[in-house]
Amino acid sequence: MYRTNTCGELNESNIGQQVILAGWIQTIRDKGFVTWIDLRDRYGITQLVFDEQRTDKDLIDKAKKLGREFVIQASGTVIERTSKNPNLPTGGVEILVDELSILNPSIVPPFTIEDETDGGEELRMKYRYLDIRRTPIKNKLIFRSKVAQLVRNYLSQEGFIEVETPVLIKSTPEGARDFVVPSRLNTGQFYALPQSPQTFKQLLMVGGLDKYFQIVKCFRDEDLRADRQPEFTQIDCEMSFVEQEDILDTFEGLTKHLLLELKNISFDKFPRVTYAEVMKKYGNDKPDIRFGMEFVELNEELKNSGFKVFDEAELVVGINVEKCASYTRKQLDELTDWVKRPQIGASGLVYIRYNEDGSIKSSVDKFYSEEKLKAVIQKAKAHPGDLLLILSGAASKVRPQLSALRMELAERLGLRNPDVYAPLWVVDFPLLEWDEEENRYVAMHHPFTSPKPEDIPLLDTNPGEVRANAYDLVLNGNEIGGGSVRIYNKELQGKMLSLLGFSQEEAEAQFGFLMNAFKFGAPPHGGIAFGFDRLVAILGGQEVIRDYIAFPKNNSGRDVMIDAPSYIHEQQLEELNIKITK
Repeated sequence: MYRTNTCGELNESNIGQQVILAGWIQTIRDKGFVTWIDLRDRYGITQLVFDEQRTDKDLIDKAKKLGREFVIQASGTVIERTSKNPNLPTGGVEILVDELSILNPSIVPPFTIEDETDGGEELRMKYRYLDIRRTPIKNKLIFRSKVAQLVRNYLSQEGFIEVETPVLIKSTPEGARDFVVPSRLNTGQFYALPQSPQTFKQLLMVGGLDKYFQIVKCFRDEDLRADRQPEFTQIDCEMSFVEQEDILDTFEGLTKHLLLELKNISFDKFPRVTYAEVMKKYGNDKPDIRFGMEFVELNEELKNSGFKVFDEAELVVGINVEKCASYTRKQLDELTDWVKRPQIGASGLVYIRYNEDGSIKSSVDKFYSEEKLKAVIQKAKAHPGDLLLILSGAASKVRPQLSALRMELAERLGLRNPDVYAPLWVVDFPLLEWDEEENRYVAMHHPFTSPKPEDIPLLDTNPGEVRANAYDLVLNGNEIGGGSVRIYNKELQGKMLSLLGFSQEEAEAQFGFLMNAFKFGAPPHGGIAFGFDRLVAILGGQEVIRDYIAFPKNNSGRDVMIDAPSYIHEQQLEELNIKITK
């Protein structure tokens, strides 16, 4: 056998035992008369020792020829370490080696394979198989596996059936760009890789499976960022004979289960807030509620006082930053420059200091009396020592600008503690939003989302006011899941597609299979999908998902390890009837 034990399990209770270990060499320390080797595998590190008094000379010479990352097998006796390492589970023992085999030598790795490595991100991604040997990455992948197992166990116990859906499907114009796959046997035709299994899980409900789930790969040809990859994983779920409340209860239960099992944190009922409320209070639909700084609307207090910037603005709105009245002019100027960046786009920033001594100082003193500024202080419920930061402009622009400032200040002030978890449901989203470029309505979620029953008459008179039977689960300022109650009536689905600009022929061509299925008795149904990569990262205390994926793409959507995407052979292009123009 290659090993009797792993490198992470031996301790003082094993002293005197004869063992065989196998793994990679982490470090070699040669003191001349004694050589120590740290042997590493997935489970931990065990120290091997070779010394002149107790080890055969040929074995010592063999040990001195070893290098970092050699794969070796060593057998010997477990002995007590003279100098113990309290930071290792195996730090009280070492192996006095009596036999050594080199299973595979290694060239010098391009970066140090230790917790604190000297390798940059691009280099580590090129040699990702080496990066995975490092404990931080290895532990993240093990953590991902644990989360997946907890999800499967929980949903299985709740009666859900795991079903695989197709990967080669039909392209649809709604949503993000598809990745397309040419068909050799059907000249000029293409499959698409699924952005989600949406229509298939609805068809499973028509098929009577009642409760479905799948941990599934999805694909979107979108611009990338730290928490987005061209291929990603969802926990995809659907249920029949349910209303919104049933779905929220079920998946709130799943989330509570994960937080309890993984973080030992228990929750009562998650807050439920409408889309209109979160946009008014936080300026975005996935607010981080681990800290305050809720928006304070100040039109009544600050408009019509001769300050043109405020007087001409649709909305004047601010946040109260506690205990920051001591910010210097330099710090305030730096914040002003920050909000003026093109990424944020604010025209300026107004501040009001409520000093510890009760005095008030602002950047607009000449326009406002102390009495007016006191009214603002009272409206914001500020205390001595607090700082008010105020933006103004068109409501659709100023809310996201202030939201970005709120999050930036939270980062600077250390208010986004990764060990604190604050979930909430956001409900009652708009069903539709107007696309100025295409001059038509588009679905805010997707075309199969049901309107609120009481809002259905508005589809004919005022579609923009219709609320969706949709919901997002937000955790620490990140959307970790979203879903809706679906349309299951053929006529209502047809009306929805018509509102989205589909002709009857286009609707039939794209979604005829689903519409036809509805003719055979579709049950009321709804579901949700969790972004699994993001969920795992947040539960792991981070927001960047890349390290929680075994083989991620870089910010350009490339796999630098295998050099993909890549050109394919001309013969393959000819078989597919594809011509590349340069």
